[in-house]
Formats: sequence, C-alpha cells, structure tokens
Amino acid sequence: MKDRGQSTLPADVYLSFVSSLYGNRQTLFVGMISHVVTFAFVYAKTADPFFLVCCAAVVLIWSLRAHGMRRFDLVDHSTLGSDGIRYWENWYNTGAVGTTLVLGMASGYSLLVSRDSFAELACISVTLATMVSVVGRNCGSSRAVDYMSFSACFPMVVGFLGLQDFYHAVLAVLILPFIVTTRIMANGVRSFLHKAALATREITIIADRFDAALNNMPHGLFMLDADQRILVANRRACELLQLGDKDRLKDCHLDVVLRYGVRNTFLNAEQSRGVLRQLDELLKGERSRALVQITDDFYLEFTASRRENGGAVLIFEDVTARMRAESKILHMIRYNSLTGLPNRTYFSELVQAALAKRKRPGTVGFMVLDVDEFKHVNDMKGHVIGDRLLCLIAERMRKAAGDKAIAANLMGDEFILFFPNENDRTDLEDRMRRMHQQLRGAYELAGTTFNVSLSAGCVLCDSEEFRMEDMQIKADLALFETKSRAKGGFTTFEEEMDARYVDRQKLKADLREAVAKDELSIAYQPMFQPDGSRIECCEALARWTHPERGPVSPTVFIQIAEEMGIVSEITRLIIERACADCASWPQHMGVSVNLSVQDLRNAEIVNVVTDALIASGLRPSRLHLEVTESCLMEEPVKVKAVLQELRARGITIAIDDFGTGYSSLSYLDALPLDVIKIDRSFVRNIVEDARRFKLLRGTVNLSRELGLKIVIEGVETREQLALINQHRCADLVQGYVFAAPMSSAALMDLTETLARTSPDTRPGARRGLSDSLATL
Repeated sequence: MKDRGQSTLPADVYLSFVSSLYGNRQTLFVGMISHVVTFAFVYAKTADPFFLVCCAAVVLIWSLRAHGMRRFDLVDHSTLGSDGIRYWENWYNTGAVGTTLVLGMASGYSLLVSRDSFAELACISVTLATMVSVVGRNCGSSRAVDYMSFSACFPMVVGFLGLQDFYHAVLAVLILPFIVTTRIMANGVRSFLHKAALATREITIIADRFDAALNNMPHGLFMLDADQRILVANRRACELLQLGDKDRLKDCHLDVVLRYGVRNTFLNAEQSRGVLRQLDELLKGERSRALVQITDDFYLEFTASRRENGGAVLIFEDVTARMRAESKILHMIRYNSLTGLPNRTYFSELVQAALAKRKRPGTVGFMVLDVDEFKHVNDMKGHVIGDRLLCLIAERMRKAAGDKAIAANLMGDEFILFFPNENDRTDLEDRMRRMHQQLRGAYELAGTTFNVSLSAGCVLCDSEEFRMEDMQIKADLALFETKSRAKGGFTTFEEEMDARYVDRQKLKADLREAVAKDELSIAYQPMFQPDGSRIECCEALARWTHPERGPVSPTVFIQIAEEMGIVSEITRLIIERACADCASWPQHMGVSVNLSVQDLRNAEIVNVVTDALIASGLRPSRLHLEVTESCLMEEPVKVKAVLQELRARGITIAIDDFGTGYSSLSYLDALPLDVIKIDRSFVRNIVEDARRFKLLRGTVNLSRELGLKIVIEGVETREQLALINQHRCADLVQGYVFAAPMSSAALMDLTETLARTSPDTRPGARRGLSDSLATL
C-alpha cells in the first residue's frame, strides 16, 4: 500500500512538522563530525578500509541532505499542498535513513567481521547515541522514527545473533524494548507538538480574525492597561488621530499618544488640555461619553468600558456627519427656512439670553412689523417674487439690527425686533423709529422697483418687567392701531389700547351671541328710477342694536365679523330674510345683498343662495348680489367661477363702490356683471366741479357701451339729481335725496304711497314723496 505520510493532518500543521525536520541543522553537522571521527579512529585501530568507506558515505549523505535543505529553504511554503509537503518529508527521511543505515551496518560489521572490541564499542555507542537524538530531532515524522530505528538497530540485532552466543542474543533481544521506547517517546512528543500546533493554529486564526475585525471596524479603539498604557490599537484609531503606524503605539501612555495626536490636528494648548480632561473624566467613569471638537469641522465621540484588571477599552468614532446633520436640523428648527431669521421659539430664547446678560435694569423695546398689502405682490407678481422680496426685507433688517437688536420672522410677512437697550426711553423709541424708516422704501427685484411700506407697533418697558407673551400682545395692539389709522405708520403702545382691545373682545363675544340668536335686523335702502316714480330694487343692509351700547355701526361690526370668520353666517341670515321679505313685495321690485370676501372663497355661497330662493319662492332675477372690487382682488379666478355659477342660475350680479379699488375698468369686461354701482365719491361736488362730473359721465358712457345697467349711489341733493337726470347718467338712483334706509314695513308704506301717485302729476308727486319721507 502506498505510504500517504501524515495526510490526516491539516496542511499547515503538517507543514510545521516537516519544517521542524529541516530545523536545527547544526545538530546534523555535529552528528556528521562525530560519526566521521568515530569511524576514523576505528579505522586507525583496525586498519579496516570498510570504515573509511563509512566515513565517505556519511560525508556524502550529509552533503546531499545539506543541499536538499537549502532547496527546501528556497521553496515558497505558502504554495505547498499535501503532496508537496509529503515530497519534502520523504526527501528528509531518505537522507536520515541513509545515515542510520550506515551506522547500523558499521555496528553489525564490527560484530560479525571485525570482531575488534574497540570497533564494536565505538560503532554501537555512536549508533545508540544517534538513536537517542531521534526522539527530539525527528519526532515530526513518525515514519522517520520507524525507518531510522529499524535501519539502525536491525544490523546490530543481526550482528548480536550472528555471534551465536546466549548473552549476545540477550543483548539483541533487549534492543527491541529500546526501539519500542524510542518510538513511544517520539510519538508522545509528536502528539504534544500536534496539540500545540493545532492550538497555535487556532490562536493564529482567531488572532487574524480579531485583527481583521479590529482594523476594519469604523471606530477607533485603544485597549489600555491599568496604567493607561496602550495594549492594542486599531488602524482606524491611528487614522482619526493621525498617529501613523499602530505598531509604534504599543506600551505608549495614552496621555502621550493623545498629546501627539491633537498636536497634529492644530489644537492649541488650552484646547488640548480640554480634550485630555474630558477623556480623563470618561476613563474615571465620571461621564458616559465625551464629544470632542478636534477642529471646526471635525468631531470625535469617545466612550469607555472599564475592565476588571483596572484597564479600559476606549472607543471613538468620527461623528462629524452627525453633528452637521444635527446642526442643520437645529438650524431648521430655530430659523425660518425662507428668510433665515430666527423663528418665534428661538427668538424667545435669544431674548431671554440677552436679558440674562444685562448688568443692570434698563429700558427694552419690542417691535412688530407687517408688510402692507403684501398679498397684492403675491397676486400680481407671483409667490416666487413675493418670497424673494421677503428675503430682501429680512436681509435689510438683519443689517439694520446688527448687534443692537435681535430680529426674527414670525410668519409670512410679519417680523419682530427686540432692543436690549441701556439708554433711556426716548433714545430707544427714536432708534426704533429710525429702524422702521430704514426698512421702508424701494427694493429692486427682477427689474422691478417695489416701494415697500411696513406698519409697525412697538412697546417699551423696564427689562425686569419684560414678559414675552405680554409684550407680543401689546405690540400687536399697537400694530392694529397703526393699521386702523394709516398703514405704514409707527405706533407706540399706550394703556388705553389695552382697554380698547378688551372692549373689542367683549364686542366680538356679544356679536357672536347676537348672530347665534338671530338678533340682527335688516334695513332696506331703495333704488329709484331717476324720476323717483318707482322703486326698482332695495339694498338689504345689516343692522345690530346692542342691548347696552345701542346701535352699532355696520362698518364696525362687519369688520369684526370678518376678523372672527362669521361674516358668511351673517350673509346667510341676510340673504334668507331678504329673499323672504322680497317675496312679499310687488313683482317688479328686487332685493340686493352685499357679499364679502369670505363669502366668495368657495362655492358654498351658491348653495346658500339657492336654498334661500327655494325656501322663499323668490324668482332668481329679483335677487341682486353685490361684490366690491376688494372681493375681486382675492383669488380672482375662483371668484369669477363663483359669480359665473350664480349668474347662470339667473341671479343679477352687481359691482359695488365702483372706482374705489384697483384696476377698476379691467373688471367690467372680465367678470360676469349686470349692474355697476358708481360710488358716492364720483357724485360728491359734481354740481360745483365740472371736471368731476365729466369723470362721472365718462364712466357711465363706458359702462353703457359694455351693456351694463347704471346705479348711482350717494345722491343727496336735488341739484345733483337734476344734473344726473339732465344728462341721463343713471338707470337707478340710490341716496338720501329719495330715501334713507328703512324697515320692511316702512318700505311697504312708501311703495303704496308711490303707487297712489298719478303719473300726470309727477313733479308734485316728488314733492309729496319728500314730504312723506320726512315723516319716516
């Protein structure tokens, strides 16, 4: 059967055993010398040339073995497989067996042929001495032990038995236990080495895996002993701290290594001490982690795990990306994404920090600014231009504020400023006014000049009394006063404003209750034919009589209703009652109801009108709906769609207060209109001012060319009426010259009075009408 050698061993263990055979070559050379010297002395004693041949054979065999060993050294051991390793094992065994065979044959020859006692003793001694070395020298190969034992001892056994002497035969027999013992000892040593080789192999594999894992982990790692000396460092740690080769760090003190590392990262001495102090606290267990800013754009986070022997494992990672993300998120949380100014929450934090820095009490200022008519910019130029304009305003505000004030963007076009001033109240107010003036004015954008006006409201108080919510409310009250008086102005809060605010809030609550209880009433102002002979339509006007305040002006409570968002509910009540009242009037009379901006923001008004017409049985053509130009500015596309839907149902659409809004003439052609009501401002002074009357006539002529019916509002004197009739400027006239707003019952009385008037005596009838109105 073919000898497969140590094929059951793993290749690397097998290679280590065979490599051990080729090691310790000095022993082979010493053995060769001892063999040659022994044979030389035997030859000198016996003069037998056989021993010279043995000398030559030993030298030749040693030379061949030396050459083979040099060849083995030149081979790339990592490429050797089991067959290659077995080749070199067999090569070694051939040379070893050759040497022991020469020794054995010399011993047998000396016993059987030479029969010289010195030759026998010398040859057997050197052979047995060589056999003793087999245990330590050749245990790496079990075959080498077997072959060498047999080749060395068999010739001696033959020699002893060949003497045919009992005692020599006993010696021959005793050689067998020697062979067995040698084999057992060699196998024991080899088994021990086998286990050690396997353990070393396993340790090497584990170490390689550990080293691979350690050096490929994304974190830096230092393993420290109890004296904070580095036992293990991975490649990532050296990269993060710019330490160079990790092998240089072993047994170096952590303090020295970190000082070297931070010095290479351009930290100054104070920063270096701060870093080392944080890490020292971490290693002592005083904190769970330490975030270290190495440079402006480089952060490391350290954690430490204590070991039972007093050492520690220090792990750190590059958290720069995370810190950037957190910084970005924090910026998004703190700042307005459009203008880049602080938002309300962060503004409050900045204000509190500024107040905490004050060394002594003083006056502080709080100002709220609102861009006037900003919605028109969005509507006319688009939201992109509107956003860019806000950015320009924010940038100018940031420069104007500098380090003297804290600016923020509440939302949209509303800004706030806080002035942590040390000066007196007058100086601070003057500075706030100057800043308001700086923010107003021209802004160049996309080839267009925008003349921006900002309404401002401010409040001044002692720093110790400053409360953010209170100041916000008071500044808003001052801003409301500014908008009520004249947009673009500057108003400082006064205590009376607070009282007016409380009063207004009470009025809002009362109005909400009045609407819920249907306590509003309606007054009707007639629209007459120009000669006053007949009422064609009546405008329904909401009225509210407060139980304590008495009559409240529609200008006041309608504005409040719009602020509260309940004006559409009032509109619904007016439409329902007006339709019900109109259904009881003569068939030629209609009723007109005003719609607000909020009514036209969705199509719900269509359902409200339809339901009211169905409930009252009123013919749709008798209902007129009036819209102002300000309504048309709010989402014109949606408003146009709603008006078209109403007009398609047979309802008459009128534009009210014509001439007081924006781009008036453009609406006459673009919108579905039937009636144009010319504002009273066109009628005022038409008798005295010929130019104003020409303007009125021009508007009338243009409207008639478009097929619109003309209603002139605010006619108060007979002279105005006569001039209007002379030039046929109106289809209907509304004003105090004929009648003031009145109740539905009074309207019926007036209608009956007109019906009794004879057409043939119309001038006298008008005098009778005036007398009748005087009694209403």
